[in-house]
Amino acid sequence: MALLNNGFKGNILAGIAFGIGAAVIAPIVIPIVSAAVKPMAKVMIKEGMLLYEKGKEMVEEARETIEDLVAEARSEVEAAHSLAEDVKSE
Repeated sequence: MALLNNGFKGNILAGIAFGIGAAVIAPIVIPIVSAAVKPMAKVMIKEGMLLYEKGKEMVEEARETIEDLVAEARSEVEAAHSLAEDVKSE
């Protein structure tokens, strides 16, 4: 039992020491970290915006290509129907 109590007390003391150390160091470290993270976050946001715009362009180009293909197919079908009507009428 004595081993468990000593270990538990050691854990509590280590936790308290860690908490005090974090409380002392945090006001120094947090501004430094935030100063480094803010520019990276801005770059990531800008890159995301550019990627979004590029994606929109790609989707628009794909839509136009599909519309062109549908128009060509529709034209060919109409031409085939017209030819079939001409053959029937003769």
